[in-house]
Amino acid sequence: PKLYGNGENVRDWIHTDDHSTGVWTILTKGRLGETYLIGANGERNNITVLRDILTVMGQDPDAFDWVKDRPGHDRRYAIDSTKLQTELGWKPVHTDFQKGLEQTIKWYTDNRAWWEPAKAATEAKYKQQGQ
Repeated sequence: PKLYGNGENVRDWIHTDDHSTGVWTILTKGRLGETYLIGANGERNNITVLRDILTVMGQDPDAFDWVKDRPGHDRRYAIDSTKLQTELGWKPVHTDFQKGLEQTIKWYTDNRAWWEPAKAATEAKYKQQGQ
């Protein structure tokens, strides 16, 4: 894997199930024209997440390459989901980051036949374009 910049960029990491239920809540309960942010109060920096992924996968947590960050890359994405939680009653369920990460990696490991063809097709397309 490659890590851009210094690894200190911060994101609000959210379990896919929580994101999906947040979208569904907005679609079914939200007010037309309103903006709702979906977040799980799961801020972590990229280097920590990458090292956690490598560790869960049985790899050396330093088994990645540093690459130059792209210009204008945001250092932090701050998500405030207070409006979604208070107005529509949505709350994230999967708040144990480590457990959610392990479940996600297991799902991808168990379902290779679902995602590997799409990955191979995408990589072939980029290779054809010289990327």
